[in-house]
Amino acid sequence: MTHSSVTIVGRLGSVSEERELPSGDIVTSFTVIVDRTGASRRRSARGASSAGPRQVDAIPCQAFTAVLRRRIARLEGGTLVEVVGTLRRRFWRAGTALGSAVEVDVQRMAPIKESVQP
Repeated sequence: MTHSSVTIVGRLGSVSEERELPSGDIVTSFTVIVDRTGASRRRSARGASSAGPRQVDAIPCQAFTAVLRRRIARLEGGTLVEVVGTLRRRFWRAGTALGSAVEVDVQRMAPIKESVQP
């Protein structure tokens, strides 16, 4: 049995976009920014020092439920969040070209209170 389940902890991107799909469904698209860890930084550095500039990934996410859309709208960019969802690969046509993207279909999302270091 296979399944797709992801948990992402990162910072909410600064811009979210709500739009209506041709089906009539409303979706909020947003990004979660995560820092790259040691091994993935080394793979992408191509010989550069791993102590160089901070490297991040912007993970595209989509929320379809009204509860999640309202929650996202209330949060500010930079808020630390935990997102739980499933990976989806979406395809579309643009003229004669075929495009695709992998996105997180969000099932749960909550802000995380940051602890203050003494």
